[in-house]
Amino acid sequence: MRLVSTMFSSCLCSSAITKTASPVPSLAASSFQPLRRAFVSFSHLSFPRNSVSSGNLKFCTVCASKSDVQSHSFRHEGGESFFRDVLTSMETVYLNRNPTAKAILELVRSVDDEQICYDHLAFRTFGVNGYGIKSIASFFLDYGYTQQEELRLPAKKLKALWFSPPRSSSQNGGSGVNGPWPRVFISELLVDQMSPKTQEIIRKYTGKAGSGNKHAALASSLGSLTWEKPLYSEFQQLAGESEYAAWTLVNGYALNHVTISTHRLKSNLRNIKSLNHFIEQNGFKLNSEGGVLKVSPDGLLMQSSTVADSIPFCFSDGVNESVPCSYIEFAERLVLPQYKNLPENEVQEFHRRDGFEVGNADKIFESTSKEQLTRRA
Repeated sequence: MRLVSTMFSSCLCSSAITKTASPVPSLAASSFQPLRRAFVSFSHLSFPRNSVSSGNLKFCTVCASKSDVQSHSFRHEGGESFFRDVLTSMETVYLNRNPTAKAILELVRSVDDEQICYDHLAFRTFGVNGYGIKSIASFFLDYGYTQQEELRLPAKKLKALWFSPPRSSSQNGGSGVNGPWPRVFISELLVDQMSPKTQEIIRKYTGKAGSGNKHAALASSLGSLTWEKPLYSEFQQLAGESEYAAWTLVNGYALNHVTISTHRLKSNLRNIKSLNHFIEQNGFKLNSEGGVLKVSPDGLLMQSSTVADSIPFCFSDGVNESVPCSYIEFAERLVLPQYKNLPENEVQEFHRRDGFEVGNADKIFESTSKEQLTRRA
């Protein structure tokens, strides 16, 4: 059985390029591509889509012809190279902080080493003072991503948007951030709905960060907070009301999770149930909230995730405590009914169930909850 430690031995007190200390370990310059190129803005690309209804939400499939794809091709190779450099840096920070995610990627690669594609990348934000969804979404929109449906999770006081990549980015070959561009899922805490005390804490730190929201992608790729480290008592206040809020306070714009697209694997692990069994056999705990396998009402989107790793954190008052970090998710998207008769070798990503499901997302969010972390221990 493979056992992975969920704790790093040293406290996260590394300095960042901002005025204050970072809550994540500093990374050697050689560990990720330097952010040395200027940002390049791209006009937003739009593509013909067919809507498919599922529950209370609508999901889209792309049915572009070859000429459509060519007309919307991503022509700026330098811009794409920079975009991938940024994603690589985000991924490096994520893997360095989360040994479970790194170990599972290596484990899957040991069985299915042809290509591991990411279904989506996920981020958490504070919906206040410009620090919400738009702060991180602007980077992806500049590179041709398109905003899609909004999801609401009233019980958690959250809303989310997901963004689809340019059609022309769905290239064959390459793994992870060097493979087909993933969807992006960004959520935000509806701060105005929180208690006055919690609002005060969140506004205090985002307010002190000034224009930090304009550098969300940079902060994510460097593993840095754009605000100061909080007091431990403030973290406890947020955790008592919203574990999402507490997570965001100490992790900022760091990748909350990456998601392996299971149906793009070539081995028997392409079946998410087989993958879940394989992961558990190797000693990893999966998020059990609502059952290990989360299935959309239409049965076409199946998701699961590990329990988040924990890392020691040095709070501004000198208190050292363990805090939840990130996790890794798995998603299988089944073929839409109208394409069920297509030969398997002709099925493309746009023939499959697109979008996200509120019920699934609600349970996946629990991967960083105290209940799941305690169960892991």
